[in-house]
Amino acid sequence: MTSINEQPIPAARPVIGEEEIEAAVRVLRSGRVVQGPEVAAFEEGFSGLVEGRHCVAVNSGTSALHLLLLALGIGPGDEVIVPSFSFAASANAVRLVGADVVFADIEPGSFGLDPAAVEAAVTPRTAAIMPVHLYGHPAAMDRIMAVAEKHQLAVVEDACQAHAAALHGTPVGAFGAGGTFSFYPTKNMHSLEGGMVTTADAELARTLRLLRNQGMEQRYANEIVGANMRMTDVAAAVGRVQLGKVEGWTEQRRANAAYLDAHISAPNVTTPPVAEGARHVYHQYTIRVRGDRDAAMAKLTEAGIGNAVYYPTPIHRLKPYWEPDQKAGRNWDLPETERAAAEVVSLPVHPSLGEGDLERIAAAVNTLGENL
Repeated sequence: MTSINEQPIPAARPVIGEEEIEAAVRVLRSGRVVQGPEVAAFEEGFSGLVEGRHCVAVNSGTSALHLLLLALGIGPGDEVIVPSFSFAASANAVRLVGADVVFADIEPGSFGLDPAAVEAAVTPRTAAIMPVHLYGHPAAMDRIMAVAEKHQLAVVEDACQAHAAALHGTPVGAFGAGGTFSFYPTKNMHSLEGGMVTTADAELARTLRLLRNQGMEQRYANEIVGANMRMTDVAAAVGRVQLGKVEGWTEQRRANAAYLDAHISAPNVTTPPVAEGARHVYHQYTIRVRGDRDAAMAKLTEAGIGNAVYYPTPIHRLKPYWEPDQKAGRNWDLPETERAAAEVVSLPVHPSLGEGDLERIAAAVNTLGENL
């Protein structure tokens, strides 16, 4: 039970400091508030995280996924291989362009797509693979890229939880045809709300810029059918401030995770493994709990430790996917996905934690015992 002098430790804590507030006010006073110089500067700065790739800022991570699929020409008749153990936006973006979602199972350690399952899911209609770098751990991109090259498929990286993560020195967002990032307030860095698409292809980047701005590069000279998915300059200004801090925050997250790795010893709890060559940036510190997970979470909450399940229902079991698949006679065999959804619990790992907070988190987990 939480002591009277102890405040609950939140699972996540968005950072909005004086620098972010001053940046937003500065833009508001300038009168240049949409798709202006701040957006361009944010795009240029973010390219440093993805080996200098072209960066196109948009209004959300979901928009980033949606526009990238559109720009790649993926649509009706195509299939995209997606993990079911992810936030629904991953699959929703595929459906929004009219393509079919094919779910593949995950690896138990990284929670990312299993390359062998991806290989088995490829059909003549497959157009792309969408690996998700879940919780900040990079998916097995070396092996996924090999499958993609073998079958001549596009790779669309969902890196919305993985700013500055890397595999064997290559940052996520710099592997496939394009990568996507989210700047939602609880992400490792944010812009209040927003997203970014990254690509090495200059023509693809131009198409993305057209798509986000009603198909226009010059006002009223519409070249293609587009939408309004622009980022505001207020959001970009906040993002630029956060971009200057994300490396320090990342190292703090990694240090916090290392402390929890070393001090959590409950026999029914598995701490998050890290694949060889992977730079995990710990958007979430996700343990596995064997036994009664609800009871474990209740005990953690009673101790004042914020906790949550990401994600309790795999996408293939959500109504918009489950019902059509059942009618079509499709039954996905995803045992690792089902097991993860039943066992995972995410604990606080954000950079606002102090040593006392980390001690409380580890102690609370260690009191869970064996008999859940």
